[in-house]
Amino acid sequence: MYDTARAATLFAATLATGLIAGLFFAFSIAVMPGLRQADDATFVTAMQRINSAILNGWFALAFVGAPLLIAATTALHLRTGTRAALPWLTAALVLYVAMLAITFAVSVPLNNTLDAAHTQLPALRAHFEDKWVRWNLVRTLTTTAALACLIHGVLGYSSVSSAGSS
Repeated sequence: MYDTARAATLFAATLATGLIAGLFFAFSIAVMPGLRQADDATFVTAMQRINSAILNGWFALAFVGAPLLIAATTALHLRTGTRAALPWLTAALVLYVAMLAITFAVSVPLNNTLDAAHTQLPALRAHFEDKWVRWNLVRTLTTTAALACLIHGVLGYSSVSSAGSS
């Protein structure tokens, strides 16, 4: 039973983390470079609409689900004595929590400022864009590193499972 639970939570944690890393990556390589070419009004309006659209159940499921699943799979690996993956799972959790801290300390306040503003668009954009892009890159890197740690855990888990079934 624990073997199935460990495998399922590790898979789900890896999937959810990958989805969030991919979202941040898409913003880093496509969305923000594309918006950089837009005029101030278009930039602000687009970001306001993105900020509104992203607050949905699918995003919440992956964004909040990932750290819960990482914590659950870490606990299951600790409890069942399969500790080889623990350093990688712990690192993934720390990296994901770092991304959450950045999101709530930097990105959300910037988004809230942008959402509340309707005037002085050039100054608003100047305050928002470079800082948001820079910190989104950090979020991209931390979630990608968390994903890499989880993949290492998956590979370690599969090699332990294979060795145990021989």
